[in-house]
Amino acid sequence: MMTRTAPREHLVSVIEPLVTAAGFDLEDVVVTPAGRRSLVRVVVDGDDGVTLDDIAALSQTVSEALDTSGDGLGATPYVLEISSPGVDRPLLTQQHWRRASGRLVQADLVDGDPAGQSLTGRVLRHDAAAVVLDVDGTEHELGYARIRKARVQVEFNRPKGGAPS
Repeated sequence: MMTRTAPREHLVSVIEPLVTAAGFDLEDVVVTPAGRRSLVRVVVDGDDGVTLDDIAALSQTVSEALDTSGDGLGATPYVLEISSPGVDRPLLTQQHWRRASGRLVQADLVDGDPAGQSLTGRVLRHDAAAVVLDVDGTEHELGYARIRKARVQVEFNRPKGGAPS
């Protein structure tokens, strides 16, 4: 029996292999009721970013798969929206930090951190335990547990190569 909105897990199982085959990572799938339809938001990202052509190709592929999946959205009206996460997306995973390498980020630190409330610096490197930021020429190693939240900062005149020399 078809359901009005397919469970998120099912949608992920249909969408994720398609996104991976296209060379991207599935960041999120959100299904929201919108009147008689469902809005299906799919967020994808890649190490080299995502272009509009990539989004168009993925939209076609994902739409065809959803239309033909036996117990998904195929029999119910839906709107498919595929996008990239944008620059203001929080840095939550090691993958996000890797993609932010060389970028300027603001890291809000946990209360009582000896470095203060927040640091803004360029991502020099990261590993499974910590990230290293260059803050005005001084390296600061921050264990992920010290970071309450972090976001990439928009730079209009980003240095070539990303990292400072």
